Amino acid sequence: MNSKSCCSPPAEHKEPRGAARIALQGTGSVAGRMRPTIELPGGEFLMGTDYAYAFPADGEGPVRLVTLSPFRIDTFPVTNRDFAAFVEETGYRTESEIFAWSFVFWMHLPPARLDELVEDTVAVAPWWCKVPGADWRHPEGPGSQVDDRQDHPVVHVSWNDAAAYAAWAGKALPTEAQWEYAARGGLGQKLYPWGDELTPGGKHLCNIWQGEFPRVDTAEDGFAGACAVDSFPANGFGLYSITGNVWEWCADWFHTAFDAHPQRNPSGPERGETKVMKGGSFLCHASYCNRYRVAARTSNTPDSAASNIGFRCAGVNL
Repeated sequence: MNSKSCCSPPAEHKEPRGAARIALQGTGSVAGRMRPTIELPGGEFLMGTDYAYAFPADGEGPVRLVTLSPFRIDTFPVTNRDFAAFVEETGYRTESEIFAWSFVFWMHLPPARLDELVEDTVAVAPWWCKVPGADWRHPEGPGSQVDDRQDHPVVHVSWNDAAAYAAWAGKALPTEAQWEYAARGGLGQKLYPWGDELTPGGKHLCNIWQGEFPRVDTAEDGFAGACAVDSFPANGFGLYSITGNVWEWCADWFHTAFDAHPQRNPSGPERGETKVMKGGSFLCHASYCNRYRVAARTSNTPDSAASNIGFRCAGVNL
């Protein structure tokens, strides 16, 4: 099993000379602040997993008792419509726009334009294509657009971009513990937000890969690629699109040195090289990367972006 084959590769960007960043501290409009959120009571839950088919190197275990203070979290991932409001008000430019390229999954590019659009591919994962001009407005590069995808999660956003949006909206990115607690929907130690069976009664409940990765996507769940954030039922807490569809950035620096001691409001180490991502994406498949499980986790550098990375926001503790 290739443990990271469908996860997004690191961008290895270098800041171009003269690139301007915008410092944003809670300047969001009413529309930006009033996205649907859910108030969660917090309390104790069991975080992590001892699942036999987990990825130990990812730090999925051991299971540990975590206590959280009450907090708010967005019902939906941030959509293209949401992000456009942020950009319109602030003039913000994402890192994909500044660096003028991002990663796109090869099957989502027009076959007749591959030579034109693709500058390079990732050596260990050639299905990831470096596409100049790919960004949140142009998810498959020049010639693509999001006019008919306003309710899809925004993609091609780095952790830095996500944090800037959250600050504008007067919110924050969820900690990994907050994200996992919310994703579990009140269920203890289940694989998925709805239980232990991936397709109960043959029903698809999230947007992941069906077929033979990375060449055959049968789209049995109804989607080949990202889908609208309300395409599948909410979990027990009322959160939509919390697993599959697109990876979601968390606030924490990534590490794997967990132990079984009880923890209160954990927020990860003070520094690191990569940031936590949770939830899996439309590219996850059991034969390669079954990280659409609630406890699964991966990471990427804060300046990385791709066509399967998005985010949602959390509110300050109640």
